[in-house]
Amino acid sequence: MPESLFLRIKRRARREVDQWINAWRLARLAEQIARYCPQKADARPVVFFKASSGIVQMSLNNAFHSLAALALETRGVRTAHFVCNAGMSRCVLGTDRNDPGRLPPCVACVRHTQKMYANLEKHWFNYTEQPDLAVKLRGLRIDELASFGFDELPLGALVLPSLRWVLRRHHLPDDEPTRLLMREYILSAYKVAKEFEAFLEQVKPQVVIVFNGMFFPEAAARFIALRRGIRVITHEVGLMGTSAFFTDGEATAYPIDIPPDFELNTAQNARLDAYLENRFQGQFTMAGIRFWPEMSSLDEAFLERASKFRQIVPVFTNVVFDTSQGHANTIFPHMFAWLDLILEIIQNHPETLFVIRAHPDETRPGKESRETVETWVTLHGADRLPNVIFISPTQYLSSYELINHSKFAMVYNSSIGLEAALMGAVVLCGGRARYTRYPTVFLPSSSEEYRQQAEAFLEAPEVKAPEAFRKNARRFLYYQLFRTSLPFEAYLRNTSMAGFVRIKSFDWRELSVERSPTMRAIVEGVLESKPFLLED
Repeated sequence: MPESLFLRIKRRARREVDQWINAWRLARLAEQIARYCPQKADARPVVFFKASSGIVQMSLNNAFHSLAALALETRGVRTAHFVCNAGMSRCVLGTDRNDPGRLPPCVACVRHTQKMYANLEKHWFNYTEQPDLAVKLRGLRIDELASFGFDELPLGALVLPSLRWVLRRHHLPDDEPTRLLMREYILSAYKVAKEFEAFLEQVKPQVVIVFNGMFFPEAAARFIALRRGIRVITHEVGLMGTSAFFTDGEATAYPIDIPPDFELNTAQNARLDAYLENRFQGQFTMAGIRFWPEMSSLDEAFLERASKFRQIVPVFTNVVFDTSQGHANTIFPHMFAWLDLILEIIQNHPETLFVIRAHPDETRPGKESRETVETWVTLHGADRLPNVIFISPTQYLSSYELINHSKFAMVYNSSIGLEAALMGAVVLCGGRARYTRYPTVFLPSSSEEYRQQAEAFLEAPEVKAPEAFRKNARRFLYYQLFRTSLPFEAYLRNTSMAGFVRIKSFDWRELSVERSPTMRAIVEGVLESKPFLLED
């Protein structure tokens, strides 16, 4: 049903109030910090790159960006913000996937940025098209654009993850709207790269901080900085509520270094168990999103059908356009290639009931996938096989109860693989995940090895995971939750719009390393190259 005019006006009014409050509070904090914390003389700045962390609302990552900069300013560190002033012909968040020719909302975005950075050092970048590059891009197919390079910049590779994310699909159609968007992204990425390189030459920073590092403006900036030998820090949302993850690596891969001698003590085990008790009931959020509004048990019809088979094997999929997929696609070129192999395995094992579970994020409002597992299931006739049950993203069947009834679980790179390992289940991964860096699951080195391992599990009378897998899974999850996820609850609260926040009212001294463990971890991580870890 279309939204009423009253509700639209009410929502817009709330957004404008949030904008005003956020701008006023940030400006006030910056003014007070500048007054009481003078910059150190001749200090090399820390550069913050602002392009894809938000447009006209305060997103979580935009808030992490802004507050981290202010925390550095409390130490007398100069921060310089490289910000977009209609600096791209098309940008990631300003793209209309239904109308690629539509220009981004630059006027509103720039106005919002001006307010957010009122009392901070800003360096604006603008857009002008590079004629020689535009000529070279004409007439190229999608595959040619994806591998396109110019002026020693791998522009096609830099923009490809953004295009997949914007179009909500992995496989890109070779049509003119898609080619138009990719050409404009490449032209814009080139302009960002050249502008940022000139800026780096001017300010000579000690470090560069970017959101994500995968969207093409940040990817271009990161590439340029690393090529010049400048340290780059990326950040993403953490796993706990309004928490952040900062790293010298690629934030979307979530690299976590756990000391070899780290063991959970009694208190830490109890803390993790309390979290898992809620998690296994679907009571958790990430980036302000709650994926499980409810969680239902396996019903009698399911159990009756399952009783006719020798064993159950769930297949847990991912959102194929997610920025994590670039890191996952190591054994298979993409998730659907993994599913193609699994379909062959399914057809060869009629004695086994396979439950294909689509990720609940596939149908998140505003982020709906355009290349779905359900479409793959229908096109390949998997749902018509007698030994297949398909669970759609809107069916809130308990994955944990399903795992308890299963012989082993197949996952691509979903976090459910780690959770299954925590439950003591055997897990066979098809893609690299944040947790596969440690012995927690079975991760074959090739597609053929994957097939052989799956066949061995299916034929074996019983399969068991090494006890070390469960132990390592607990160590990894504890570190991810309580050490690397830096909480920002003291500074932020969620708004009525999922994923967006309002800055709380607090004294500027709350951003100092003396008062905030979160800011201590960030400041010391930036300035002293310490791990971005919360004190335990």
